[in-house]
Amino acid sequence: MTLTILPTDWNHPDGETLRRAQRDELDTRYGADTEPGVKPSADDIAVFLVARDENGSAVGCGALRMLGPSEAEVKRMFVVKASRGSGVSTAILRALEAEAAARGITTLKLETGPAQPDAVRFYTREGYTRIPLFGHYVHSEGSLCFARDLPAAAGSVAASV
Repeated sequence: MTLTILPTDWNHPDGETLRRAQRDELDTRYGADTEPGVKPSADDIAVFLVARDENGSAVGCGALRMLGPSEAEVKRMFVVKASRGSGVSTAILRALEAEAAARGITTLKLETGPAQPDAVRFYTREGYTRIPLFGHYVHSEGSLCFARDLPAAAGSVAASV
């Protein structure tokens, strides 16, 4: 699959559609679960990436929210079901990591949950390790947190894969 991954406005309709699909899937897995802490918004997301296939269709997304001068959290990682298993999630994650490194971020953290064993396997395979619960997740019994230290800055986020 040929992908183009570019920064996109948080409020772009394709981004909203992808985030709504992610929320629907999480509600199916967890019930009407509320997200611990403050939901990400256009005001606190440093970058929001959308992956598009060769036809221009939005097939996945991911975002970074700053936690401090050298740390950020991966938010809203999602790939539509029809594109799973084709490398889209890895491409989005690597693009987020490149964007983070270019911004001087040295550590990425993220939160997932036990009803997402596929996500746990994915992040583990991609070099993320379990860490103690952090931030808004400290008291969240349904959270699993991961982190990865990044290599030095590699350049721009815009990518075609």
